[in-house]
Amino acid sequence: IRAMGDKAESKIRMKAAGVPTVPGAEGLESFSEFEKAADEIGYPILVKASAGGGGKGMRIVWDANDLPEEIDAARREALHAFGDDRLLIEKYLADAHHIEFQVFGDKHGHLIHLFERECSVQRRHQKIIEESPSPLLTPELRKEMGEAAVKAAQAVGYYNAGTIEFIFNPADSTFYFLEMNTRLQVEHPVTELTTGLDLVHWQIRVAAGERFPYSQEELTQRGHAIECRIYAEDPANGFLPSTGKLLQYLEPRGPGIRVDSGFRSGDEVTHFYDPMLAKLIVHAENRGAATQKMQAALREFIVHGVVTNIDFMQAVLSHPDFANGKVSTRWVEQSMDSGSLLPRERQQAVGFQMLIAAALTDLTIVNRQSKIENRNEPDPFSPWKNPNGFRN
Repeated sequence: IRAMGDKAESKIRMKAAGVPTVPGAEGLESFSEFEKAADEIGYPILVKASAGGGGKGMRIVWDANDLPEEIDAARREALHAFGDDRLLIEKYLADAHHIEFQVFGDKHGHLIHLFERECSVQRRHQKIIEESPSPLLTPELRKEMGEAAVKAAQAVGYYNAGTIEFIFNPADSTFYFLEMNTRLQVEHPVTELTTGLDLVHWQIRVAAGERFPYSQEELTQRGHAIECRIYAEDPANGFLPSTGKLLQYLEPRGPGIRVDSGFRSGDEVTHFYDPMLAKLIVHAENRGAATQKMQAALREFIVHGVVTNIDFMQAVLSHPDFANGKVSTRWVEQSMDSGSLLPRERQQAVGFQMLIAAALTDLTIVNRQSKIENRNEPDPFSPWKNPNGFRN
C-alpha cells in the first residue's frame, strides 16, 4: 500500500521492474522544474497529485501559458483532499482508453490476473461505466497486458485483490502503467460475473492464509458484463450532485441483473457523502445482449426525489461510438460539448413529457374538486382511468 499509494514512487518501481510507464517526471518542486520537464515531454501534459486518486488534484494542460495556473489549482486540491501537495506530470494521451487488470495473489507467492475491465466512459476522471471483456483487446494483447499486470504486482510482493490500471492507445496498441489500486474496486462485479469467482469470498480466505487454488490457465472469461454507476447528479448541469429525499426508489430485478446499493425509499441523499446511489450490473452471452439488458434494466430503475444520471446512461449506451468501442477517456466531455449525448429532439421531448404530466396532474385536481363539489362520480375521461402508455 505504501509503495503503490504514492504515484511517483510507484512509477519508479514499475520502471525498475520493466513495466511500460507513461513518459513523465516525478519529484518536481519549483515551477522552473515543471516548466522544463513539460517542454521536454511535450504538450498536452497531465498534472497529477502524487498521493492522489479519483481524479482529484488532476489537471490537463494544453499549452505552456496555462501551466502556472493549473499547477496552483492542482496543488490546492491535492492538499485539501490528501494533505499532500506534491505533484508529478505525465504526457497526456488525448484519445486513450482506460483498461485495468484485476490481479489476485495469496501469501504463498501465487499471483495471477483475472482479466481486464474497460473503464473509458468517465466524467471528471471518474469512471461511470465499466465492462468486461474490453471490446478492443485481441487475445495476444490481453495476454501481454495481463503478464505486465502480474509483473507489476509481483514487484511489490503483493497479495490479495488489487488492480493494475493502464492507459491504452488504440492507434498503435501500446499501453502504459497508470497506477495500482491496492484494494477491491467499485467495478469488481463485472469481473465476478465473467469469471464466476466471488472476489470478496477469496479475499477473506486468502487473508486467513489459504492458497488461491486456480492457475492462470484454469481461469477463463464467459459472456460479457457491464456496470453502470447510478449517481444522484445532474449531467445537464455539469454533473453537479443532487440532494433530497428518495420519494420512490425501485430497483430492477431479473435473470442476469445485479444491484449493489445502500438506499431505499424514504432515505435522504445528502451532500456529506459520495452521490453514488447504486451499482447496476448485467451479464449476458455477448456485448450486444449485455447492452440491451442494461438498457432494459435502466428503464426499470425508478428514482423520484433527486435528479439521477439514468437517462444519461441510456444516451451513452445508445450511442454508435459506444457500440463500436470508440469511447476514449475524453469522449463524455467532447460529446457533452457537442450536444450529441442529449440531442435537441430529446430535450424537446423531455420538456413535452413534463408538460403532459403537469396537464394530467391538473386534470386530476379538477376532477377531484368536481367530485367534492357535485358529489358525482369522477370524469369518465380522466387520464387515470385509462393509463395505457403513460409513464410518469
